[in-house]
Amino acid sequence: MPTSLPRDLRALPKAHLHLHFTGSMRPGTLRELAASHGMRLPAALLDDAPLRVPGDQRGWFRFQRLYDAARACVRGESDMRRIVDEAVADDASEGSGRLELQIDPTSYAARVGGITPALEIVLDEARAAGLRHGVEVGIVVAASRTRHPLDARALARLAAHHAGDGHGQVIGFGLSNDERAGRTADFAAAFAIARRAGLASVPHGGELLGPDHVREVVDHLHPDRLGHGVRLAEDLALLDATVEQRISLEVCPASNVALGVYPTMQEVPVRTLLSHGASVALGADDPLLFESRLAEQYQALRDVQGFSDTELANLAASSIRASTASPGVRRRLLAGVDDWLASPEPPE
Repeated sequence: MPTSLPRDLRALPKAHLHLHFTGSMRPGTLRELAASHGMRLPAALLDDAPLRVPGDQRGWFRFQRLYDAARACVRGESDMRRIVDEAVADDASEGSGRLELQIDPTSYAARVGGITPALEIVLDEARAAGLRHGVEVGIVVAASRTRHPLDARALARLAAHHAGDGHGQVIGFGLSNDERAGRTADFAAAFAIARRAGLASVPHGGELLGPDHVREVVDHLHPDRLGHGVRLAEDLALLDATVEQRISLEVCPASNVALGVYPTMQEVPVRTLLSHGASVALGADDPLLFESRLAEQYQALRDVQGFSDTELANLAASSIRASTASPGVRRRLLAGVDDWLASPEPPE
């Protein structure tokens, strides 16, 4: 009997909703930027596995140190434009027709004249790169939990000024960095500013900390999507309540394993979340450090957790529906998912 190969997951249309600006960098780009600016990278950033940690430890502090070292190599406008263009190109090569790229403009403001120029550079290049590579791009402005909540309000007002639902515009407001830092309630005013401007609420929560932290984020920041959220599997009643509120989860399996949240890919509770009706969108988070891009998240669920092509297609469709893509792009991508699943498996 003839055998078949699995369908190509890079050809599966999908949306990418959890990708950070610096963390999207190609390793080769990081090395070139460091060399061009005369900067020395930590040896770990040149390793094959910069974040390999035992499953009973948390890799966050190691992650943050390496992330900061990579971010320091982004020295100006041309560097920022290159990162955006390559992020969009890489997503296009993996079947992503919608990318929602997350950035904290504060991190790059000193090198380009302020937070407004930093954001406008990214928006301008997102529009141009999206047209070049055939990907619709939205930008999420993200505040940091490690900074003062007043800084978050300033970013929310900047995001609101550039808000829109089209290509190359700000579509959401987020809150990132160490979940254990800051008081969630203190950032509520910033998210209220963003919501009044029509921006999606997309804070992080439920990766380093458990269900109680998710409850705080939901109560105070009223998310449309929750960055990560995997720890909801530890409180099924809260998971069900989150599902009832139609809050989608941006699940990044490689990140969960690299940071020691779960010892192995097998233990990332994607099936538990799905079995309770959660809307799950897979994301790569920071492929520079986690060494796993978007298509590889799907591949890991196929290889390690035994997800069928139908289940993977459902995940791709879920990511598209959870996005803020324009109606035309949404229809095209969902039709592409149906076509991918209807196509015969390639012969070996």
